[in-house]
Amino acid sequence: MKEFAIILVSAVLVNNYVLAKFLGICPFLGVSKKLDSAFGMSVAVTFVMALATAATWPIYTYVLVPRDLTYLQTIVFILIIAALVQFIELVLKRYIPALHRGLGIYLPLITTNCAVLGVTILNLDEGYNFAQSMVNSIGSGLGFLLAMVLFSGVRSRVDASATVPKSFQGIPITLIAASICSISFMGFSGIVDGLFK
Repeated sequence: MKEFAIILVSAVLVNNYVLAKFLGICPFLGVSKKLDSAFGMSVAVTFVMALATAATWPIYTYVLVPRDLTYLQTIVFILIIAALVQFIELVLKRYIPALHRGLGIYLPLITTNCAVLGVTILNLDEGYNFAQSMVNSIGSGLGFLLAMVLFSGVRSRVDASATVPKSFQGIPITLIAASICSISFMGFSGIVDGLFK
């Protein structure tokens, strides 16, 4: 159980895919203007990460490795992720149309979200078994959610501020705020060792 807790805390705080590994920056910057869109995108990404891991880990372990087809890993994983995203898009369009409209173009972009592909590949690179991979994927999704929600709050404060110099308004101040959020997460780098001794 301690091992799962370490993987979970590490995925959420220490090795946050957005703020520490810089994967998934496109939706991080594009959808974080409004809290509801940021939350909805994060839930969709977390769901896709968990489903993608549940599908790709067994396919890699029981189909690609025994047949010496590991060189097809990236192509197979992208196809699986694309199919899952299409499924989620259809479900959202049918049952939650407001969220579907709010996410707009960023929902299909989950297919090319490098955080989702990164989680599935790094689970295998770390040598995680299926249960560890699922914990890491869910933790990575929760880390994505945390980064999106926090940054949504930061962006709303920055956008409401009247003291931002004209040359920094828009994208420059957004990137500066994102870099400060990223630096703040570096403070968690020793937390796993300290918590689980």
